[in-house]
Amino acid sequence: MLKMYLQVALLFCGIISFPADGFVGINIGTEVSNLPNPAEIVGFLSAHQISHVGLYDTNARMLTAFSDTGIEVMISVRNEEIPGIGELPSRAAAWISRNVAAYLPSTNITAISVGSEVFTSVPHVAPVLVSAMNNLHRALVASNLASTVKVSTPHSMDVIPLPFPPSSATFNTSWNSAMIQILQFLRNANSFYMLNAYPYYEYVKSNGIFPLEYALFRDLPSAKQIVDPNTLLLYRNMFDALVDATYYCIAALNFSGIPIVVTETGWPSFGGASEPYATPQNAEIYNKNLITRASNNSGPPSQPSIPLTPGPISERNWGILFSNGSSVYELNLIGASASFPNSSSSGFCVAKPSSDESALRKGLNWACGPGHADCSAIQQGHPCFSPDTLQNHASYAYNDYYQRMQSSRGTCDFGDTSMITTVDPSYGSCRFSRASNESGSTGSKNGESLLGFNAVVVVNMVLLLLRL
Repeated sequence: MLKMYLQVALLFCGIISFPADGFVGINIGTEVSNLPNPAEIVGFLSAHQISHVGLYDTNARMLTAFSDTGIEVMISVRNEEIPGIGELPSRAAAWISRNVAAYLPSTNITAISVGSEVFTSVPHVAPVLVSAMNNLHRALVASNLASTVKVSTPHSMDVIPLPFPPSSATFNTSWNSAMIQILQFLRNANSFYMLNAYPYYEYVKSNGIFPLEYALFRDLPSAKQIVDPNTLLLYRNMFDALVDATYYCIAALNFSGIPIVVTETGWPSFGGASEPYATPQNAEIYNKNLITRASNNSGPPSQPSIPLTPGPISERNWGILFSNGSSVYELNLIGASASFPNSSSSGFCVAKPSSDESALRKGLNWACGPGHADCSAIQQGHPCFSPDTLQNHASYAYNDYYQRMQSSRGTCDFGDTSMITTVDPSYGSCRFSRASNESGSTGSKNGESLLGFNAVVVVNMVLLLLRL
């Protein structure tokens, strides 16, 4: 099943080169038919200024496509690969050589996710999980890559039997020995705890104990507000409560200070007859409110000064795009539309996310000067002035020049600071021109959601050395 999830995060100090403010990122899985080609995916990311990507595998075409983009990439060890890597250090070394060293530094790989929810999805693999993590870390050390590429493993909330009240939460005691080993590894390797937190599942399991508004980040009336009876901390949403529950679980094993990264979250847009809350409306509300929550520069109640930096039929419907590129529901990322364009387009010329600032400024000045691009739209008070960033303004100027000059062999070449994308970067009232015909149908909305919503949120980076 394709897992291509949109992520939101606010990171405040970054061991994997994360910046101090919020960003939108994407998780991508390639085991699906009709997946857009890697160039289209990279174009989508660039058009939306997405700087971080998680891959649910080590697909060579995807890793190559991210070369020289500057986009930070997290790659994954599949669950079935863990036993071999855990048993033989030589296999871990070969995995690092084949999937990491072979692509660095062109492809900016910054983290390795070892398996997915191993304790609860493939518990028979758990005994070799820490060994696999150690072997991979040692291989990175031997290759002088351990300071820039971090190793961890994602856990579901199922490892915490009773997450409320958060202050009383503890890990399932049957996993204590293994969890202590993992936390010790994370501390020693200066890495982070990966958490997959889905308020949707916790709400369904609560059987009406918690109001739906609580799970969807909506304000509650005073009579319904949720307070931890032990700490008297007010929890305005379930997401914060799940993050804090994990903090308390880690502290209960005497490992306070290990950073938490929420690697997955979201809400399904469709479900079966027994899943009435899996709707496009609820998914849209959750994801939009998640962006707002992650952008307010505050942490969960127990860590208020640390910014959040965030089966059944519904399992196939966590996406915001169908595989044909049409939207499940409207979701504004940074003002640009969340959809892939008609493939008949000649494309748009935009600035590369990884471009040197001085080279980008030279390109912008040339396009608006000798290149005769119409740059009036990026002047203050005009539709494309905001966001007032060098990359946004350069993208508009580059594209205007490119579209005007295509017929006379003008190229999208501004000192290697530009690239062609098939994704329309237009947003709001700011329209990027296009020389080719844009007509065409988007096709039906049948099939599995392609691009879903999934937050990565660093909630505590106290021990980290460096901005998922």
